[in-house]
Amino acid sequence: MSADNKYDGGWKPQTAPENSTVYTDEEAARHAAEAGIKARPAETLNEIDERGAFIRQKNHFITPFGNKEGDLKAEAGRYRIIWGKGCNWSNRPVIARDLLGLKDVIGDELVYFTGETNIYGKGFSQFPDHRDPVSGAYFISEFYKNGDPEYKGRATTPALVDINGHKTVNSDYHRMSNYIEVQFRKFQPKDAPDLYPKKYRGVIDDFNDWLFPHVNNGGYRMGFCQSWTAYSEAFDDFYASMDKLEKRLSENRFLFGDYVTDSDIRFFVTLARWDLSYFRKLGPVKHRIVDYENIWGYARELYAIPAFRDNTYLRDFAKGRDGDRDKLFADWNSRIATQIDLEEYWKDDGRRAELSSHPDQIFLSHPEDETPEDYQSEISFCRWNRQAWEARDPSSPANNYISVDPEINPLKGLL
Repeated sequence: MSADNKYDGGWKPQTAPENSTVYTDEEAARHAAEAGIKARPAETLNEIDERGAFIRQKNHFITPFGNKEGDLKAEAGRYRIIWGKGCNWSNRPVIARDLLGLKDVIGDELVYFTGETNIYGKGFSQFPDHRDPVSGAYFISEFYKNGDPEYKGRATTPALVDINGHKTVNSDYHRMSNYIEVQFRKFQPKDAPDLYPKKYRGVIDDFNDWLFPHVNNGGYRMGFCQSWTAYSEAFDDFYASMDKLEKRLSENRFLFGDYVTDSDIRFFVTLARWDLSYFRKLGPVKHRIVDYENIWGYARELYAIPAFRDNTYLRDFAKGRDGDRDKLFADWNSRIATQIDLEEYWKDDGRRAELSSHPDQIFLSHPEDETPEDYQSEISFCRWNRQAWEARDPSSPANNYISVDPEINPLKGLL
């Protein structure tokens, strides 16, 4: 991460970085013409089915990291995570990377809206010439184009970019953090936490692949859908799922018990955005995150961990959109949210430690005699990357199976 993007208490605007110069749509159009970039496809035009439901595009770059021929190989200093502050998929691998002590192994850079209306997608507005100083790119879509000149979908974050050719080599947020946890084990400090225990990866994947449509993608299903039926479906799915997880966290300090796992990163990033950002486009809100006693305490405990806090820009989420605080009907964020002491609001009260048999230890340690080779395994394919739309329809019961009711922690006492 560049020096200008380091954590500063959470206050940096998402769409107009404070060190940027004025960036007009006309300038963005010139850059796009120079780079051969077309306008960004719109979710609401290209990812809506006949029912008006939002069916998120599959990830295009899904070549795994591994030991097979053709697999990507873990190397120090070769990759950068390109991500955006507001995107919940986006900072998951960055949180994992920081928890695992890999800042010097895998680089990163933030991207922001380009021009006034972001017609060409996110890019490097934070730099005076509006281009990435490492690659010379104006837009994240240039990395996608370098990785596959025929790609026509949305260029999304996070994108794992190979500095050899400045090309996207993996955009699979479903499994990206797992690759960092497993394939980059040899670069992690000896005392790095075990976020993805080998013995239980199948159980964790099962839960994560349920969490995706019901919770992580729940807000987007409500926000992008184009029919009352699809909205109601997503609304009911999200809040029913939250009730299950509230029950689960009444008996477990973290989702799988005493220790933070990969799944906690995934749940946290949605919680951090809900009350301050997502609600703006979702319509009526049944419950705020703060209304869930156990989930709210859990979220605050995670936020107290530097890798979570330093990559979560609460002030950006809270920033108002109306701009003029004196307007009679200024939005809630402009009037109220920007006045909240969010660090105090999100302060952990320490109570959830009582749920743990090891109150002072929140990370699982690797066995002393375990080698990086012992830790390796093939990372599973995510069903939400299947090609057919119907195979990615979150309303289909066939696509939403999970082996154990999410209300129950199947690893209770095992980790």
